[in-house]
Amino acid sequence: MKRTLSILGVWLAAVIVAATTSDPLYDQIAYVVSLTVGLSYLWTRVSARSVGLVRHISSRRAQVGRYIEEQFTVRNTSLLPKLWLEARDFSDLPGHRPSRVISSLGPRRSRGWTVRTLCHRRGRYQLGPVELTSGDAFGLFRMTRKVGDTSSIVIYPYTVDLPGFLPRGGELPGGDALRRKTHHITTNVAGIRDYEPGDSFNRIHWKSTARTGRLIVKEFELDPLADVWLFPDVQSGPQVGTLPAFSDTWLLPALLQKEMFKAVEATTEEYVVAIAASLAKHFLARNRAVGLAAQSLHREFLQPDRGERQLTKILETLAVIRARGQVPLAQALAGEGMSLPRGAAVVAITPSTDPRWAQVLNHLRRRGLRAIAVHVVPNTFGTAPPSEPVLAELALSQIPTYLVRNGEPLEQSLSEGRALLPQRVG
Repeated sequence: MKRTLSILGVWLAAVIVAATTSDPLYDQIAYVVSLTVGLSYLWTRVSARSVGLVRHISSRRAQVGRYIEEQFTVRNTSLLPKLWLEARDFSDLPGHRPSRVISSLGPRRSRGWTVRTLCHRRGRYQLGPVELTSGDAFGLFRMTRKVGDTSSIVIYPYTVDLPGFLPRGGELPGGDALRRKTHHITTNVAGIRDYEPGDSFNRIHWKSTARTGRLIVKEFELDPLADVWLFPDVQSGPQVGTLPAFSDTWLLPALLQKEMFKAVEATTEEYVVAIAASLAKHFLARNRAVGLAAQSLHREFLQPDRGERQLTKILETLAVIRARGQVPLAQALAGEGMSLPRGAAVVAITPSTDPRWAQVLNHLRRRGLRAIAVHVVPNTFGTAPPSEPVLAELALSQIPTYLVRNGEPLEQSLSEGRALLPQRVG
């Protein structure tokens, strides 16, 4: 605004001087100033309006520790060249810096660039909008307009493979027969029915088809395997650690960012989420039905299911969940656990040192559920109470317990050799 007022002031002064004097030199100066200001303004208007931007991202889903690529293309749609363009992006994805300054963009020409960003932090983020700024050759005017639509991207939490996360003796034992129909193909055939559009051909029962003269398919029941319920603790009270700001790493090259990258940031919240995501991936890969229950600002509840679709649902939930809840884990376990069927497995993931959640877990175990505890040791992340009271309660309750400490690889902490297994009495 100040620049515009200054230019108008110079032009007005030249016109006034030319009008009040008879010297033709001032008339020529006024003509030159008026022509320069007018052409510069028109050039700037055309430069800002006759330009477009297209952005394309490789995927709307990514994961912590992986790269995303976004391609940008700026096109000059006019017959006038653009002396310079500034593209300023307002995405809130940490570390994503696609802003550029483009010089000398010819008429009907385009310029593109690719931005490759390492995903540091889980969550849902906005991409865009982009502001394009252009001006005239003399730098008298600048004009800015927003181009392109905004979109969102979801960054899933970090996951690791957990080949050693098995109780001694093999898989979790099976549960009661469920007698529940499923679209998955299992070893339990429940009956037959007529073929319906969308049924897979490997479900066709050929003997019945030959006998009846029409397509007959098999129906299946869920395997009598225990459902696995994950209870990540997202109460705000027990959490320790603070997420760092990203302003210091935005300008670093990608290689240096990768060297500084930490798979799981040093907070108990991020460890709890990463463990829950890794366990969901682990059990679903073994054809288990996995459910999720958590009490953040809102109740998060996913019924047990199998397959990639269930994993996507769990990762979507864990990507945006935050440890802002006020409900203690003991209360969440008591409320949700009472409705779980016998034989189900409950995995509690928490940094809490309150022994009450271990007591509730023991109560669920006595009701016929199978309990496992994953304790994120809070005093390894900062100032926090010791974990000995809750570990003593878990040992007394004979609940298998895994301890996860800050800085230790999750695949190492959650291996069979690291589990505190219950001691058999007698």
